[in-house]
Amino acid sequence: MIASEQQARDWLAQLPEWDATAAERIERLIALLAEENARQNLVAAASLPVVWQRHIVDSAQLLPHVPRETSTPWLDLGTGAGFPGLVVAALRPDCEVVMVESRARRIEWLERARLALGLDQAKVVGARLEQVETRPFRVISARAFAPLVRLLDYPHAFPQRTRCTCCRRGGRHSRNCQSSRDGITCST
Repeated sequence: MIASEQQARDWLAQLPEWDATAAERIERLIALLAEENARQNLVAAASLPVVWQRHIVDSAQLLPHVPRETSTPWLDLGTGAGFPGLVVAALRPDCEVVMVESRARRIEWLERARLALGLDQAKVVGARLEQVETRPFRVISARAFAPLVRLLDYPHAFPQRTRCTCCRRGGRHSRNCQSSRDGITCST
């Protein structure tokens, strides 16, 4: 378990995706997040002092479970403040990341952050999931998107070429998720 911001940074430094460019992008993302959080409640203010643990590592922890060759395109449902979508895009710049978000202010934030971080391979889709064009995605992630029962039904609306679904629900939800459907992987 990661118990400090330094341990979170150290954990990230062990990822094969971590390099000077990734570090710069993540630092910039954190600065942009803190600035925007003063205008709109993207994340709980109490989580900002532990942003590396609570948001960055929490997002990046999916990467060791998704091999590079199977990671694109990646669909992030209800990306909100950009977790895990912006983190995945910052750490895997060769990966197409499609972030779905329906709230107008969040869409504007995601687009500004994407541009500021130079994440050309990332896309922001401002729509409800039901309105998103159906196409094959190799990975589908959802950090805090919907109740578990509803969440498990969404990936099946996409063609079967989807290889991995990562839902960050925590605790008993993860155990339920793992045993509920084939092809669903959850991270705790």
